[in-house]
Amino acid sequence: MKVCIPIEGTMVSQHFGHTPEFLIATIEDGKIVSRKVEKSPGHEPGLLPKLMASWGVTNVITGGLGKRALDMFEERNIQVISGVTGTADEALKAFLEGKLVAGENLCDH
Repeated sequence: MKVCIPIEGTMVSQHFGHTPEFLIATIEDGKIVSRKVEKSPGHEPGLLPKLMASWGVTNVITGGLGKRALDMFEERNIQVISGVTGTADEALKAFLEGKLVAGENLCDH
């Protein structure tokens, strides 16, 4: 499984499409086996869901994203948990423990 978290510094970005970077964590047997940070190619409608699918991402954890992006992730069988705040490390830990809960989508479009 690969989890993608849009980040601004160490924090979960509140707008997926406008984040500067993505943390990509590969998880095997409930443990993180690799982590890398990828620069965002920028906001272009429809690009990021395609890119995440090409990277093998299975799950996205974000503060918010637009309805169109959410639909595109769902079309690619990529699970999205939105409304997440705090640090990326806290979000990953909660995800691994099965305790990460979606909140209110923090993106307003």
